[in-house]
Amino acid sequence: MSAEQLSTGIRGLDTVLNGGLTAERSYVLRGDAGAGKTLIGLRFLEAGVERDETSLFVHCSQTLDELREKADSVGIDTEDISFLDARAETQPVDEPRETFATNVSDAELVGRIAERISSLDPDRVVVDPVTRLRHRFSNSERYREEVVGLARHLKERGATVVFACRTDRYDEELSFVDDGRLELRRNERARTLTVPKAPKNAREGSHGMRISDDGIAVFPALDPEVHERDFQPESLSSGIPQVDQLLNGGIERGTTTVISGATGVGKTTFGTQFMKEAAGRGERSVIYMFEESIETFRERSESINVPVKQMVESDSLQLVEIEPVKRSSVEFANMVRREVEAHETDIVMIDGIEGYNVSIRDDRLNLVETMQALCRYLKNMGVTVILITEHDSMTGQVKATGEGISYLADNIIILQHLELEGELRKAIGVLKKRTSDYERFLRKFSITENGIKVGKPMNNLRGMLTGMPQIGGESE
Repeated sequence: MSAEQLSTGIRGLDTVLNGGLTAERSYVLRGDAGAGKTLIGLRFLEAGVERDETSLFVHCSQTLDELREKADSVGIDTEDISFLDARAETQPVDEPRETFATNVSDAELVGRIAERISSLDPDRVVVDPVTRLRHRFSNSERYREEVVGLARHLKERGATVVFACRTDRYDEELSFVDDGRLELRRNERARTLTVPKAPKNAREGSHGMRISDDGIAVFPALDPEVHERDFQPESLSSGIPQVDQLLNGGIERGTTTVISGATGVGKTTFGTQFMKEAAGRGERSVIYMFEESIETFRERSESINVPVKQMVESDSLQLVEIEPVKRSSVEFANMVRREVEAHETDIVMIDGIEGYNVSIRDDRLNLVETMQALCRYLKNMGVTVILITEHDSMTGQVKATGEGISYLADNIIILQHLELEGELRKAIGVLKKRTSDYERFLRKFSITENGIKVGKPMNNLRGMLTGMPQIGGESE
């Protein structure tokens, strides 16, 4: 018979833990200062109260008032949680001792904990931080023996216990009591959670976490391999015959297309063209906007005959404006996943990669890894992905994609400004297409009040990618 799984009460964390914490086990929750250990412990106890269980918080550092103020800030109700103050404070001898006095022996110290536990018979216990108890004992050996004994005593009474500690203060003494271990990290850009050890299989990876006025939320790292749905591979037309000729019919469903170009060349408008055609087929698309406001996008699109308002009203297009430095990369991936699975979305466009790198609260390595996992997930789900990226050169030598993005791309389409014969022009071309052949010529590209216009192949143009375009073999 498998042990009961206890909900932590935290959205997403139970998913990471494959159902929650296994009952009657002991866990170590370690993390940096301010990473959220105390709040997770309090929410775990509150979740027990909600199940009519008895919850005990043994606080070894902060006062009861400090704990309640912290809990109130994120909406945790501590009214029915029992607290035991284990700080080194001396109480008058005529008052009941529910704290550890500085002049008691090891035996008295342990006895007071055991007495309190016996009177409450708690189902859930949090000790925070357990490492503050070390200097209350005569030596490290005694400390280790008593912490192990405490964990054993609690489990024998049917309790589930969480020992919280700072990352830099976790040592081998605590490894004897952790049936499972959760680790929290916090830096100036993001909070993360990992589960290096668990009694039941937990999800691997670095999971996102947010603490706000709305409470605590955990965002499980995306595992592309466990998600898939059946879809029919087919070419998706752009609705522009010349573009479809360039792409040998269009872009394939379930592939990733990178649209690269200099600022102002028309990348977002070109990507939206595929969504306009998808709306005509009754399909749904979503654009995550990192570099432009929804209002500006709508006005600009309507001015060139792209009926964004109508598409939004018919629910064939969803526009999501991402505020800078509000989400981690894992949280953003979970947002996309919810959209895809709730609405069976067909096309996802991220506009653009540079804004994503700046706006998401992760380091560069996590950003790349999470984007790669997100694209693999979307591909497995049959979703067509469009990534908008900007290269530095307005008219010079072109670098089509940034680091970590090029190998994700099944298709790379480039839009570029050209200066030819004293005139500023635009061109479109295809640099890569994995699934089929494609046209090697560049074509003239323009955006008019009636939409996108693409001309015939520019057979006599060469040198665009080097930044020195020529016509007919002569430099212009």
